[in-house]
Amino acid sequence: MTGFTLWGVAAGCAWAADPQPYVTQLESSGQADLDAALKSSSDLLGLQATQAVGPFALAGRIRNDYDRLRSALDSYGYYNGTVQITLHRAKEKDSVQMDGLSPALADWLNSVPAGEKITADIKVQKGPLYHLGSITVQDPKTKAPVVLTKAQQEAFGLKTGQPAVAQTVLGSGGSLLDILREEGHALAQVDKPRAYLQPQTHTLDIVYPVSAGPVLNIGTIDVDGLKRVHESFVRRRLTVREGELYQPSRIEAARQDLTSLGVFSSVTVKDGSTQPVNGTMPLDFTLREGKRRSVGAEVGYSTDLGGRVGATWTHYNLLGNAERLKLTALITGLGGSAQQGLGYDVYADFMKPDFYSRNQNLSVRIEALRQLFWSYRQTAFLVSAGIARRIDKHWNINFGLSGEQEKIDQFNVTRDYTIVSVPLAATFDNTGVGNPLEPAQHGVRASINATPSVSLGNKGSGTSFFTILNASASTYFDLTHLGISRPGRSIIALRGMIGSIQGASTYDIPPDQRMYAGGSATVRGYRWQGVGPQYGRTRYAIGGTSLDAGTIEYRQRLFKSFGMAGFVDAGQVGSSSMPFTGTLRVGAGAGVRYYTPIGPVRVDVAVPLNRAYRGDKWDLYIGLGETF
Repeated sequence: MTGFTLWGVAAGCAWAADPQPYVTQLESSGQADLDAALKSSSDLLGLQATQAVGPFALAGRIRNDYDRLRSALDSYGYYNGTVQITLHRAKEKDSVQMDGLSPALADWLNSVPAGEKITADIKVQKGPLYHLGSITVQDPKTKAPVVLTKAQQEAFGLKTGQPAVAQTVLGSGGSLLDILREEGHALAQVDKPRAYLQPQTHTLDIVYPVSAGPVLNIGTIDVDGLKRVHESFVRRRLTVREGELYQPSRIEAARQDLTSLGVFSSVTVKDGSTQPVNGTMPLDFTLREGKRRSVGAEVGYSTDLGGRVGATWTHYNLLGNAERLKLTALITGLGGSAQQGLGYDVYADFMKPDFYSRNQNLSVRIEALRQLFWSYRQTAFLVSAGIARRIDKHWNINFGLSGEQEKIDQFNVTRDYTIVSVPLAATFDNTGVGNPLEPAQHGVRASINATPSVSLGNKGSGTSFFTILNASASTYFDLTHLGISRPGRSIIALRGMIGSIQGASTYDIPPDQRMYAGGSATVRGYRWQGVGPQYGRTRYAIGGTSLDAGTIEYRQRLFKSFGMAGFVDAGQVGSSSMPFTGTLRVGAGAGVRYYTPIGPVRVDVAVPLNRAYRGDKWDLYIGLGETF
C-alpha cells in the first residue's frame, strides 16, 4: 500500500484518513507529583478521547510525546531520564508491537485493520536526580557578580545542593524581582537563567542575569479618565504620594482602594516612564467611571414576618465625591405569623466618604415606617446621622445621633413617644471577607454597642432615661484543619449574643426599644418576637430588658453550586436587666444553599423544640447570604 493513496487499500486495512482508535497506559514512576506532570504533558493521554486522528497524525503525536515527557522529567530534575513508548496490537493470542521511535511507525499504524484499537504503553526511567551546583547572580552587561542583601537572598531562596526542580529555579527569579521592586528598584530586571548540566556530578549550574537599577521614589502622579468624579477628591483619596519610596505593594493597595469606592468600573496603574526622571518613577492612574445610577428590587420572605417587596434607586456619585444616595420603598407584612396586616418602610440613605478625614464616612438616614406586629402596632418617623471610622485593618468604631417620633398601640393602649439616642459601637472582623453576602470560612466577627437614650414625655407616656447594651460574636472553623474536608467545604459556625437595658423597667421603655428574640436573627423556629415574656400562652409579646442567645451551625458545600446546613439555636429574654434569666427556648432546623456570584441563596426550615405558644409549629426563611 502507498502511504499517500487517496482511494483505498487492500481489504481489511485502514483508510489513510480514518481515525485510529487507541488507549494509552502510563506506568507509574513511583513519584506522585511527577506522575501528575507526565499525565498532563502527554498528548497521547490528553487527546485520546477528544481528538481522533488518522495513522499518520497519530505517529506524529507519538513522536512529539517523547519531547513533552522528557521536558516533564527535566522540570523535576531528572535530566538523564529516558522515555519508552511501545505500541501493541493484539488479536486473539497473537501480539505485534512497535517502538514509538521506529522509522516504520507510520507504515505499521497504517497496516492496522480498520476499527482495531491499539495500546500505547509509556514507561519512563527517571535516572539520577540532579541538584543545584554553583549559583551565580551577575550583571548581564558587565558580567560582574551582583551581591545580594540578606533579605534579597532569603527571597531568592536558591542554595547549592537542593534538587534542581525547574519550578523552584524559575520561581526564585520572580521572587527576587518582587523584592527588588519592593525596595524601590522600579526598573529592576531579572532575566531567565542559563543552566549548565554537569553529568559527571549530576549537578546543574545556574547563572541568573540580574540588573537592579537605581532606587527610585514615586514621581509625578497623573490621573486620567475622570468625567464627573472630582480629581481633587481622587488625589486626596490616594494612599501614595509623590516623593515616597516606589513600592509596588503600596501602589497596588492604592489602586484597590480607589476601586472600593464603587464609582469606577476599572482602575489601572502603570509606570509613567521607561527611564528614571530626576531620580523618580512617574505613575499613571487611569480610571473608568461606572454607571452613576441603578435601579433594583428587594424581595424577602419568612413565615413569621411574611413577605416584603419593593424597589431601590441608587446614585453613586451625587456631588462628585463618590457620595451615595439610596432611596428605598418597601411593602411589608405580606402574611406572616407575627403580622397583623400590611405595613411600609420608606427611607433615604446618604453616605459621604472621607468626611473631614480619610477612612471616616458620614451616613444619614430619613425613614418613615409602619409595622403591624401582634406585639405592637407602630407608626414612626426617624432621622439619624452617624460617623463610621476605620481604626485599622480589623477595627471600626461608629457614633452618631438619632431622633424618632412614633405612635405605638400595644394591647389597645396608644401612646406617643419622642426618643433621642446616641448610638456608640465598635466592631472587629478578621474573616477577610469583603462582601457581607459572602460566607466567612475562618476568623471572628464581634461587636459591642451602647445606646444611651431618653424617651421624652408625650401623650400617654412619661419621660425615662435608659441605656441599651448589646454584644455579639461569631466565629468560623474550617474542618479542613482536622484533615476531614477540602478547604472551604465544611464549616462549623458559632454565634453568641447578650444584651441588657439599664436605667428603666420594662413598661417605662417604649415597646420598640425593648428586647425580643425569635426569628432568623436569634432563635429560628419561633416567630419574630416569639421568645420572651408574653401574655399567657398567646402571640402577644411584652418584651424584656435582657437577652442572651447562641447558635451552632454546620455548613456543608455540595458539588459546585449547592450546599446544605443544619443548626440549633437557643435563647431567652428576661424581665430583669441581668442576662441569663427567663425561659430558655430552643429551635433546630436545616436548610439548603444555592451559591451565586454575589452570595448564597438561603432556604431554611426550623421548628421549636419547647414552644410557648401553640401556634408556633415551624418557620421557613428565605434570604440572600448566610444568617451570620
